Amino acid sequence: MALPSCNESLGALYFINGRGDVLIQRIYRDDIERNLASAFRAHVVNSRETDAASLAPVRQFGDASYCYLRASNVYLLAITKRNSNAMMVMQFLSRLVDLVRAYCNGEFSEEVVKGNFVLIYELLDEVLDHGYPQVTDPAVLKSFIFQKGWVTPATKKKREAESANATLQVTGAVGWRKDNLRYKKNEVFLDVVETVSMLMSAQGSVLRCDVQGRLVMKAFLSGMPDIKLGLNDKLEDVTFHPCVNLGRFNAEKVVSFVPPDGEFELMKYRCTEGITLPFKAVALITEHGRTRLDVTVKVKSTFPTKIFATNVVVLVPVPDQTARASFNLTAGKAKYDPKRHALVWKLKKFAGEAEHTLAASVELISTVRERKPWSRPPLAMNFQIPMHSCSGVKVQYLKVWEKSSYKVDKWVRKISKSGDYTLRI
Repeated sequence: MALPSCNESLGALYFINGRGDVLIQRIYRDDIERNLASAFRAHVVNSRETDAASLAPVRQFGDASYCYLRASNVYLLAITKRNSNAMMVMQFLSRLVDLVRAYCNGEFSEEVVKGNFVLIYELLDEVLDHGYPQVTDPAVLKSFIFQKGWVTPATKKKREAESANATLQVTGAVGWRKDNLRYKKNEVFLDVVETVSMLMSAQGSVLRCDVQGRLVMKAFLSGMPDIKLGLNDKLEDVTFHPCVNLGRFNAEKVVSFVPPDGEFELMKYRCTEGITLPFKAVALITEHGRTRLDVTVKVKSTFPTKIFATNVVVLVPVPDQTARASFNLTAGKAKYDPKRHALVWKLKKFAGEAEHTLAASVELISTVRERKPWSRPPLAMNFQIPMHSCSGVKVQYLKVWEKSSYKVDKWVRKISKSGDYTLRI
């Protein structure tokens, strides 16, 4: 038997106060009876049940599905008799609350709803078309809906001046940027920030490895620029900022977009193949009876010699009964940290294709009690490597075009950071 297709429409929408009274309602389907809200009042608002099923945000009463959320002392309730997408409905209700708050100085309550009936009904006319969710971005809606209960004359005049951009922002989907921005110096900064995580066995084989990457852009550009960003084909699990033209990326693998003003996260990605680990480590721990153990750790960098890692910290776990430790180092400083039960080895700079060694003699507190076997937690590393990419992702070009053809200063930086970078010992 075929499964019913998923529908993305709402049958009805209600604003209900804490007593169960309907403050605002919109009915979009003929199969929604006006008394359906009373079931919500009886089974949810006035219910004293506290089990998980009774508190679920999606409930079924009769042949109708009820999706709701509570913001302050107001319930937002969506009712449907179709196979609607529950996650889509919940996200829409959440955005509707954010939209009302954007118009009401960040407030949302029963008093705010009662004082802005006209405004909320006007917003509902724009955000729902026959029960189908539409645009909910406050930046877009504010460009052509000015109704607000306590708008000052100065604010109203400013919003009327912005109404000329309404058509472009609604149909062209660039509500994240105004077209009258001007800068004396036009600049673009692009940061490729990668977090590398790794788990290596005591025998030196990599058990788990991945890179989580972010492209963060700061754009200080005049007018309405179009930016094209070329990347090599090393990306997996990519998510983009809404400004990116997804159709062009799927067809040409070109990241094309009109940027928001200022700083924003352009995209995120994840890589699990072709990763170059920046550090390899070998740890050898030898226990001498119950009072001493010797630790030897060798760390080797694999990135190019022209690059330096900074703020490198190696945490070597030791037993809880450790009393003191003496060290022999080829670089950096080391000490025993009793709070972390670890030897802490710090190196301000670690050159590429270099190797450093820590040798430590650890004295344990002698005791007549039988000790529990030491679990040997993994060795951990923290570091930052400016101008280095562990995933191999490369920015091949960054082009900015604007109709006035002004000069643009472009800067691209890379940095790799440690995530959960560990080695079993």
